[in-house]
Amino acid sequence: MRMKNNNRGDATDEIIGIAFRRFLVTAAISVAVIALVVLLYRGLGEDEVQLDTPPVSPVTVHRAVQAPAVHFSDITRAAGIDFSHSTGAYGDKLLPETMGSGAAFFDFDNDADQDLLLINSDFWPDHVDAGVPRPTMKLYANDGSGQFSDVTQAAGLAVPIYGMGVAVADYDNDGDADIFVTAYGVNRLFRNDGGHYVDATDDAGVGGAADAWSTSAGFLDIDNDGDLDLFVANYVQWSREIDFNINYQLTGIGRAYGPPNAYQGTYNYLYRNDGTGRFEDISAASGIQVNNPSTGEPMGKALAVVPVDIDGDGWLDVLVANDTVQNFFFHNRGDGIFEERGAALGLAFDRDGKATGAMGVDAAYFRNDPELGFAVGNFANEMTSLYVTRDAGPPLTDEAIVEGIGPASRLALTFGLFFFDYDLDGRLDLLQANGHLERDINKVQSSQHFRQAPQLFWNCGDDCRSSFLVQPAEANGDFATPLVGRGASYADIDADGDLDVIITQNGGAPLLLRNDLALGHHWLRVKLTGSDVNRDAIGAWVEVRAGDMLQRRQVQPSRSYLSQVEPVVTFGLGNADSVDSVAVLWPDGSRQVLDAVSVDSQIAITQQP
Repeated sequence: MRMKNNNRGDATDEIIGIAFRRFLVTAAISVAVIALVVLLYRGLGEDEVQLDTPPVSPVTVHRAVQAPAVHFSDITRAAGIDFSHSTGAYGDKLLPETMGSGAAFFDFDNDADQDLLLINSDFWPDHVDAGVPRPTMKLYANDGSGQFSDVTQAAGLAVPIYGMGVAVADYDNDGDADIFVTAYGVNRLFRNDGGHYVDATDDAGVGGAADAWSTSAGFLDIDNDGDLDLFVANYVQWSREIDFNINYQLTGIGRAYGPPNAYQGTYNYLYRNDGTGRFEDISAASGIQVNNPSTGEPMGKALAVVPVDIDGDGWLDVLVANDTVQNFFFHNRGDGIFEERGAALGLAFDRDGKATGAMGVDAAYFRNDPELGFAVGNFANEMTSLYVTRDAGPPLTDEAIVEGIGPASRLALTFGLFFFDYDLDGRLDLLQANGHLERDINKVQSSQHFRQAPQLFWNCGDDCRSSFLVQPAEANGDFATPLVGRGASYADIDADGDLDVIITQNGGAPLLLRNDLALGHHWLRVKLTGSDVNRDAIGAWVEVRAGDMLQRRQVQPSRSYLSQVEPVVTFGLGNADSVDSVAVLWPDGSRQVLDAVSVDSQIAITQQP
């Protein structure tokens, strides 16, 4: 099937042209009006009577604001990271080759620092060479200073999988971090036994179908029973035969990696933890299987998930980012049933009522007010979406344009993205990892490039007309290195309080960026341990008050694209040199408050019985 080059909407030049012409017309009208006003004003003689005019409300003047200089240093090799992602590609251009892979920061050995897991894909079965070692995921142990050593073999994780994403949590509440890896094919669950991993997939019952293609996943406690359940996103029904039958073509390139439009959708998985180490598949009974009303076939083409309690009722809901079909929002009723309410809440489509090529997703109170925001990274020539609640509730509106994200994100093909406070000023910024699918895309779309620089949007708060200012490529050291970006994650890898970043690369080495913040801003890091709730305290909210600043963050490591961030919650404090209080709202509804906490430190809070 030969497709035109602009199937994904390469209308950028036309859009820019229209916008420019409108700008010129508007500018001309404005100049004419101003000139007329000036002439009328000058035409009034000193003795002529002037009518009284009503008082004019004062206009808020936004001073020019520049983001602080924050340098990110590429320390990938210097830190001991020698990983390179393998797609398994051999020339046939099979769709799964374009999508991986993810990364996770977590403490696998309980030594109080953040280790790193990088997911790999594999050779295709008919291209395995007995003389060539098969690629595997890699686990790197952190020595506490940001130096890593490869412990994959010793940890039992040198297992070939056509991997995609990762979710990490203590699903058996035994005090160590277990790993779930999504894949094309059978998914894998690795139970942590004192720093060594054992494949517990079959015992736990979470492998899924052998021909399924799973992407992102997240642990969450859907029923607040104290153990973690598992949500798994599935993409499309894919096989090599289906791929060849679709035979996507680009003029000037030939066979190419195509969009998922021609592929059948799939159902996601939801597994309920029974507390014994086994999971029950409740996907059908829970209401998360969504059909296309026109065809009756599965609708979803999911790439990312983020669990979050949107309405404060104490039950975790789930936002699912779908590629080229509407996003899903599963509202947790609290009785084991979810209702899909994406369209009703305003999260299903973009501002024009269209489905997007949604990739990565995150949720946060980025304004430090009661309004919750959802960021969704989209395909090239589609702006990143920023859905925001109104009056702390639905419906949500897409405020990407007015908040300064939309136009700057339009050209990029965004996969991983997340909110984080990179300059520790107390306001959540936004990072986007970008990169295309097709190596030769620039030959047919001049505005597109295979490798694309990641983007950093600084949150300037009330000092600007829009919340976010995109940072120029030269502003942040090695940050804007062009990549075939996919997953993205963050952690404080060197115990200096600021957040470091990793961006994975499809078919290449990741980029590990050390944050060399030197602004003197204060900070606080909070690590929670549940007693009556899940041990990881996933779903808990932490509120930090410092003077007139109140920040609220959720413990939810599963976010971005195929990835997981560290479970420790970081609060930037800016120039505040004291913290008035730290309050924790645990998933069971209990509340715990600490007063007069020291700044520039990490505190551990264990739930009181």
